[in-house]
Formats: sequence, structure tokens, C-alpha cells
Amino acid sequence: MNSRERILGRVRRALTDVPRDDAPYEQAVPRDYVREHGERSVPETVELLAGNLADYRAIVHRTDSGGLAGLIAGLLEQRGAASVLVPPGLDEGWLAATGVPRVADRAESTPGELDLVDSVVTACAVAIAETGTIVLDGSPDQGRRRITLVPDHHICVVRVPDQVVSSVPQGLERLDPARPLTFISGPSATSDIELDRVEGVHGPRTLEVILVGGV
Repeated sequence: MNSRERILGRVRRALTDVPRDDAPYEQAVPRDYVREHGERSVPETVELLAGNLADYRAIVHRTDSGGLAGLIAGLLEQRGAASVLVPPGLDEGWLAATGVPRVADRAESTPGELDLVDSVVTACAVAIAETGTIVLDGSPDQGRRRITLVPDHHICVVRVPDQVVSSVPQGLERLDPARPLTFISGPSATSDIELDRVEGVHGPRTLEVILVGGV
């Protein structure tokens, strides 16, 4: 018997005297909590998102669909990127203005190979304004979870206002819990017992978020 079987066995024994409840999960758990703190217009929600992203030390950019490719090209150039990792379903037009060599998202890529990539560009599933959080769900335009955790520079495109919600409950309603969800609140950061902040330990050191309208 392994550790998993032991733990599950203990859970089953602890539940032996609990009456069976066949209510669907969606009905079994009450969800009468506050869904949004205050009432905000769409522009106010987007401004809150931008402010909270900046508080988490993400770099926020704004553009429209016509300026997106040029902005991405400029960010890669400023970074001095010699390679950019591209999810299989990313809109090809987003990288039309850059000549930076592209690296495909491949299942066989090793962590060492991914570490050699300078930048990664992805879309997102949803952006939560109240917490300044970007959520990825592994869709084709976002790629595998690891491609946004190993490279040191992540450019993430958020469609405004379609992908922006005010609160976590509103965000969760748009997400499929069966998908590999990654919640990102700013660039990777941690601190030791003396509160010395270190960035880039378990994710990108630099997160750039593009809020783009008209996509």
C-alpha cells in the first residue's frame, strides 16, 4: 500500500458515518457570497485591472488591434530577444511585424531547451481586475503551462473588454476546472525569512501585459 492509498483509506473511514448526499456539486455548495465589490463600469474595471497589474510589478501596455503587432515587435526588440516561443494556436498576425526566430511549443522540449528561449508570447483565458490576475487555461493560443514558467520574459495579450471581469467568482464562471489553470499575479517573486524579494525563481522575471481593444 502506497501513501496515496493510505490517505484515501483514512478519508473513506472518516466518512463512513456521513449520510450520502446525491445533490449535484453546483447545488451542494452554497454560493451566496458577494460576487463583486461595488459596481463599476467597463472602463473602471479595466482601469482597476491595469492598476493592480502595475502594483504587482507587471508592465502594462495599451493598444488597439491595428497596433498590436508593432507593439509586440517593439517589446521583443527592447528586450533584445533572439528567440520567441509561440503557442500553436497564437494568431499569426500578432507576430507579423517581428523577425525574431520563433520556437514552437513542443511536447519533447526539455526544461534546459526552454530556458534558452528569451521570450514567450501568449493570449489568456480571463483577466481579473480586483486581484490583478491573469489566468491561462492551456488553450492553443496559450500553450502548455511550462512555456510560461521557464522563459524569463512573458508577453501576455488580454482582449479588452471581452476577457476582463471584475472579481474572482466572475472569473471562475468562465473557466473549465478540468483544464490546467495557471493564475498569474505579476512576475514570479518570492522572499526569504528576512523579506528579501527575489524575482524569477519559479516563473518569468518580467511580465508584460498588453490590454488590446478591437481584437
